[in-house]
Amino acid sequence: MDIGDWLDRSAIAHRSSADGKRQALAAVAEIAARNFTRPGLPPLKGSEVFDALVEREAQGSTGVGRGVAVPHARLKGLDRMRAVFVRLDAPVAFDAVDDQPVDLLFALFAPEDASTEHLRALARVSRLLRSEEMRQLLRQARTADAIHAILRQDAEVTAA
Repeated sequence: MDIGDWLDRSAIAHRSSADGKRQALAAVAEIAARNFTRPGLPPLKGSEVFDALVEREAQGSTGVGRGVAVPHARLKGLDRMRAVFVRLDAPVAFDAVDDQPVDLLFALFAPEDASTEHLRALARVSRLLRSEEMRQLLRQARTADAIHAILRQDAEVTAA
């Protein structure tokens, strides 16, 4: 289970702005719609992804604390796990468990029929972003390529 298999460089926004939680989720949704293909189905729409994220958020905030959120949803037609990473220029209120605003969003998307892979991916991302050093590296990275390299490198160390 390699983060690099889920997260393409083109699905990373190293500088994004949002006025609040809904706008941050909309940014994630637009990136997902541009980057995810669904074999045999029409192109994914940002509104479809946004609706899935909002539906999941209605069950409870995915703001896990320390400025991090891990929004996630299942999407019809995906053939594998996919991810989007967004770093916001300024943190936004996200109803996080620690009531702190969020500036790092690592969104996960699973096929509708995904079983335990989805849960293992959520656990892996949560463990990865629990590290203060990792969060600092991600906040200081200047490019999407740098963020991708940081996430891949740490994932390789963790897997070893």
